[in-house]
Amino acid sequence: MLSCILGYEGLEVINPEGGTEDTEAEAQKGRWKQEDRDSYWKMMQKYIGADVTSMVTLPVLIFEPMSMLQKMAELMEYSHLLDLADECEDPYMRLVYASCFFITMYYACQRTWKPFNPILGETFEMVNHGGVTFISEQVSHHPPMGAGHAENDHFVYDITSKVKTKFLGNSLDIYPLGRTRVTLKRDGVVLDLVPPPSKVNNLIFGRTWVDVPGEMIVTNLTTGDKVVLYFQPCGWFGAGRFEVDGYVYNAAEEPKMLITGKWNESMSYQPCDVEGEPLPGTELKEAWKVAEVPENDKFQYTYFAHKLNGLDTVPKKLLASDSRLRLEERQRAEKRIRETKGEQYVPKWFDPTSEMAPTPWGDLEVYHYNGKYDEHRAAMDNSSDNIEKTDIRSTEFNPWQYGNLATE
Repeated sequence: MLSCILGYEGLEVINPEGGTEDTEAEAQKGRWKQEDRDSYWKMMQKYIGADVTSMVTLPVLIFEPMSMLQKMAELMEYSHLLDLADECEDPYMRLVYASCFFITMYYACQRTWKPFNPILGETFEMVNHGGVTFISEQVSHHPPMGAGHAENDHFVYDITSKVKTKFLGNSLDIYPLGRTRVTLKRDGVVLDLVPPPSKVNNLIFGRTWVDVPGEMIVTNLTTGDKVVLYFQPCGWFGAGRFEVDGYVYNAAEEPKMLITGKWNESMSYQPCDVEGEPLPGTELKEAWKVAEVPENDKFQYTYFAHKLNGLDTVPKKLLASDSRLRLEERQRAEKRIRETKGEQYVPKWFDPTSEMAPTPWGDLEVYHYNGKYDEHRAAMDNSSDNIEKTDIRSTEFNPWQYGNLATE
């Protein structure tokens, strides 16, 4: 499964299907042309062991037509699971649905294309999905950080997102330093997420693929109940790949529900005894199943991901800082102007706080949603000017400090 290529000492090529082809044959596969691959490898060698989150210029061929802010919104595809958690009387079933909601994000994470980094002040809005209103904003450039807020009648979702990476030659370890909190409105229950790390294999040589090995912990901060799930690492011949197993525990750390499945297919649950064994007379029931996806999609997008790039999820009077409007040259110009003027960016929809959230990979400065977007969206939705949805094709991307944030 692991081997070094002659002439490229220290570089590993990993075949997730398990070694039916030799390393040289696997290394020739993937999206890179040989001349581009070899030159990029020579440039990247000096970064082995480093955090390359924002310090390396990457080739366009590895990007997908989506920003990190849009990818944050992808988690809302299965927001109905949080609706179910909010409606649930059983505290342990509540955590089953909530943990399955967090697991759904990994279906999108298996894509091997990199989202574009947003520029400072870039935003993304989403409406018309499950009654959810979503707003995210790029609140820091160095280090890159985004903040997001989503809400409907059942839940409030808040995230401050930041990652730490370690480049290992032909692979990249990704550590999520973000903080995620969900408040379920009916009982005011607050849930906290600690996600597992991810690993991108065969970045330059071979077919790129993603593994998610490690623990996910979802804690009910109100009651002390929690979910601990183990994401199996991919073994020989693909053994264990995508598999997730674990339990819902009460505050006394006694198992109450077992959870099992695959993060790219479906998740199921079953009541269990204090030894973690299924209770007699119960059966395994499905809690979540991945939705139907387009066949042979170039970027492995779901139908929902396509909607995030289209008009279906656009609100009236779209902010002109929205990712759908981004132009690379305009972004570079914005950076030059900002640096020339020496201007300091102040986020519009999220406020920095003095709170530092600990994570397994370092502390995180937390940004809080300030509620101003609710006021803005209400004003746009209730406007008497008969405002229609924004025409994306004729709207120019406007960074935070130049012109009005709302399109004219």
